[in-house]
Amino acid sequence: MHDPRSLSSATTLARALRARDVTATELVASCLSRIERLNPSINAVVWLQAEAALERARAADAAVDRGDFWGPLHGVPITVKECFDWTGSPSTFGRPSRAAHRPSANAAAVQRLVDAGAILLGKTNVPVDLADWQSFNPLYGMTRNPWSAAHSPGGSSGGAAAALATGMSALELGSDHSGSIRMPAHFCGVYGHKPTYGIVPVHGHWLVEGSPPDDLNVVGPLARSAEDLDLAMRVLAGPLPAQARAWSLSLPDPGHARVAGLRIAVLTTDALFPVDEATRTTARSIAHVLARAGATVEVDPTLPAPSRQCYELSLALARAATAFRRDAADIAAMRAQADRLDPDDRGYEALMLRGLTQSHRDWLDRHAEREHLRRAWATFFERHDLLVAPVSPTAAFEHITDTPKADQRLLVDGVARPMSDTYFWIGLASAAGLPSTVIPAGQSADGRPIGLQIIGPEYHDLHGIALARALESLHRGFTAPPGYA
Repeated sequence: MHDPRSLSSATTLARALRARDVTATELVASCLSRIERLNPSINAVVWLQAEAALERARAADAAVDRGDFWGPLHGVPITVKECFDWTGSPSTFGRPSRAAHRPSANAAAVQRLVDAGAILLGKTNVPVDLADWQSFNPLYGMTRNPWSAAHSPGGSSGGAAAALATGMSALELGSDHSGSIRMPAHFCGVYGHKPTYGIVPVHGHWLVEGSPPDDLNVVGPLARSAEDLDLAMRVLAGPLPAQARAWSLSLPDPGHARVAGLRIAVLTTDALFPVDEATRTTARSIAHVLARAGATVEVDPTLPAPSRQCYELSLALARAATAFRRDAADIAAMRAQADRLDPDDRGYEALMLRGLTQSHRDWLDRHAEREHLRRAWATFFERHDLLVAPVSPTAAFEHITDTPKADQRLLVDGVARPMSDTYFWIGLASAAGLPSTVIPAGQSADGRPIGLQIIGPEYHDLHGIALARALESLHRGFTAPPGYA
């Protein structure tokens, strides 16, 4: 079946349900129909619970008939990233060895969406261990970008972004350690929000049940509108029940979305980590739009730390946080490699090896450096309300399946650059735990989406989302890929 609301925002659908203009059963059936028709070529949704979703939809409609609404997402069909615990579903992280794994409880964020009334349809694809800006694994295969099947949809929430862009789901739950929400949103032309570190529980997003969260990973939404990000963050953010006995969270609320009077910094490129002309043009266009709307705009401001320092710190923290996924033998072998490195080697592979094998003392030094950076960003945001910046050097790249990450390259205006340059742009927000909202902002010469990220001060998540909402009307919003409207 075809429903013209298939590509509507989750907020629009929730309003239509409350107004009884549509039923939850109709919306779920529409998504299931699109999954059946479109998913074979995209491979975004890798696990489906159709009958249970329809049963919950019928219960949602019966509740509406009684005047009983479960929450702000009542009856809205959604999907979640495969790595989140959801009772009865696989949570494999793309590992064949975990194919039979079924969690006994829902992840905290999944439960919050359910409690808000959402209807879970299924799960979306990821790379192995969530460790790629692509989304393929031996269990589920490759997810393709709906704008161009030859290109990556991003990772690790690549299935999430592809499902949203094609109307197979109304809202998605993703996670972001090193760009895993932001890269897919950028590559697939949807919205995504990486929250301030620690404000959304990551409980239930783990390889080993009960393991502590690492010091970079966050859980957040992907959507087809900025308004949906705002709604989702109000549902998702806050302490776990045990923590709520001692503290609560109240994010600063910007109120009505406005641009006039804001002080916005816009970063268009970096001398050491350049982006391509299409990305620079997109960033300059946003600067002009903001200035015309009454914002005070500073283009290419001085960052709180030199770009090389930001890059190396981000990479050191990222690799330290993922070292626990490697077994002791792997770490010992990599430590031997690291010991043989030239001390002056600061290439990606050398930095990665040192990061994975660093001592606790080394990590404490990096952590102290991070605290200095956090304070420097706080000073930056005394002068600027928000920073708009690229997400990566280019639009989506072609699938790479047979080249080690250290050897992968991006063509930036015809020049081969290390794929690892992306860590600089991702690390702007990740290293200091800052919130970052990705918006559809432009297109490459051949039509692939280009997103930009709006980075704000810690805990000012809703301010970045508010600017995204303003730019939706001032500049551009979500557009369906050709052939999927």
